Amino acid sequence: MGRYFSGDIEGKFWFAVQASDAADRFGVTGTSPNYLNYYFNTNNLQSIRDEIGVILKNLGEYRNKLDEFFDKKCYYNNKELQEYLKVDENKLRYLLSEYADLHLGEKILKCVEENGSCEFEAEL
Repeated sequence: MGRYFSGDIEGKFWFAVQASDAADRFGVTGTSPNYLNYYFNTNNLQSIRDEIGVILKNLGEYRNKLDEFFDKKCYYNNKELQEYLKVDENKLRYLLSEYADLHLGEKILKCVEENGSCEFEAEL
């Protein structure tokens, strides 16, 4: 069972890695009760790009390593990924969270660039 987001972009939040409010970090705060509603437009482009830049800086060299790992794998376990990246469990949790948020931010950015806006809701 997982939590999904749907609307102009769709996807599934990474289980035990990514929070439902992950899109908050790109400049818009979701509204609740059972869902967080997001609406991004061209006014948010700079904050989206800025936060993607922060994430890329945080990931550093691990971004390419994560891309390589997930290009070869359709599943993983933490132990295997820790060994591949040569990191401890805490660092792995942090890197996975950043990596998952990078993918979300890239979806939001592409949607706004192509459509002028991006609206979706995220399950809590």
